[in-house]
Amino acid sequence: MPAEEMRRAPVPRLVDSAGFRIAVFFAVMFLLGGVAFSGIVWWNTAGGLDRQTDAAIRADVASLIIRFEEDGRAGVLDGIAFRLARDGDAQDLYRLTDSAGRHLGGNLQATPEELEGPSPDAEALRWLRAPLMREGALTEARLYRADLSNGDRLIVGRDVEERFRLRQLLARGLGWAASVACLLAVIGAVLLRRALQNMLRPAAETVSAIAAGDLTQRVPLSGRDDEFDRLGRTMNAMLDRIGTLMAGIRGVSDAIAHDLRTPVARARGRLEEALEADPEAMRRAVEQGIADLDGMIRIFHAVLRITEAEAGARRAAFATLDLSPVLADAAELYEAIAESRGVVLEQDLPGTLLITGDRDLLLQAVANLLDNAVKFSPAGGRIRLSAAAEGTRLRITVADEGPGLRPADRARAGERFFRADSARATPGYGLGLSLVRAVAGLHGGELFLGDAHPGRLPPGLAATLILEAAPVPPSPGGVAE
Repeated sequence: MPAEEMRRAPVPRLVDSAGFRIAVFFAVMFLLGGVAFSGIVWWNTAGGLDRQTDAAIRADVASLIIRFEEDGRAGVLDGIAFRLARDGDAQDLYRLTDSAGRHLGGNLQATPEELEGPSPDAEALRWLRAPLMREGALTEARLYRADLSNGDRLIVGRDVEERFRLRQLLARGLGWAASVACLLAVIGAVLLRRALQNMLRPAAETVSAIAAGDLTQRVPLSGRDDEFDRLGRTMNAMLDRIGTLMAGIRGVSDAIAHDLRTPVARARGRLEEALEADPEAMRRAVEQGIADLDGMIRIFHAVLRITEAEAGARRAAFATLDLSPVLADAAELYEAIAESRGVVLEQDLPGTLLITGDRDLLLQAVANLLDNAVKFSPAGGRIRLSAAAEGTRLRITVADEGPGLRPADRARAGERFFRADSARATPGYGLGLSLVRAVAGLHGGELFLGDAHPGRLPPGLAATLILEAAPVPPSPGGVAE
């Protein structure tokens, strides 16, 4: 979302925004936490008091039934009298009636209608919470009905008015707490959404500026190294890559136009001269024109291979292969050329170098390095092709005794059509190292350029390819480490 849309989003857009959904999720989770906390508090306070009251009533009923079984009705009346005498808070309620409903004992003067009638079958129907008039005041009571074997009816209960008020007070407290929690959830959701917008606004403004054509903009980082900073660094790396590719496209366009202008003009001039020449001169002019056109075709072919490698188009054809024979083939190909120039090509290759990649591209990359080494090595010089496995990486080095490259030229050596000043007198188009670097990137590696003989003149050039090695397969009948 562009920065202006993030600042003022209409209601439908606001509801659909990720910030709004995250804020609502935060609010809902906050409220669910509050509901869970309130439920736990209620269960352990009001619920605990209710369970304690019911347990005390059941214990009283069980004790009085035992007295009835031992001493009959008189035992029950004595038990009720004893309990009322020790009840200093006047919270215990008892009523014993005979089968005709006549009051026999206890401080409860009337039986609630809900507990009248025949003995109920369900245990829950024996319990009742009802308002009672006691000493001219309305109070809340918890009652239980027990039927004795002689037909008498025993009502045992507790005055729970104080506990009822405590429940009301607790309910009001939880209600206020829930209201405050809702308010805090809404405020927190708003603040969270605003914080998300503020964190994402720099990225949105950067993207808007880039969409407007300013490719120099980058996402500012807060320095906190959080998720948004990591996202910003990733976006900046992507933008740097896009900028590099765009600059490369502009450079390639300029270089192609520059490098093709000369052979095209040369071919045109020769063909014009051939119009007025004898057949032999015309034949030579046509042959030179064909050679110039072949050179242009090679340029386009090299650019296409570089583009394929950079785009990863050849990755689908990857297979596990032994790189040592490939390096040996490349060395054999250039050994005769080196010998014709008075240069010695040495090899230091291991027996096996497993890699997952494209054989043709790898061969082309190593051939380009050897071609450069042969081209720039003086007569009597030595070229060394070496390779080694270093853990999960493969190192392939081509070192020569040529003039080498200045540090400033090394940084640009992988650019398309770039040629150092010392190389302008030699044939070529400046695409060899570009292809090598693209092939290295396609295989998860890099190309490093340095002095082959530091401190010596000339220092030579050491071109090193670092590539990812293929995993070593387990030996037959064994287990891979």
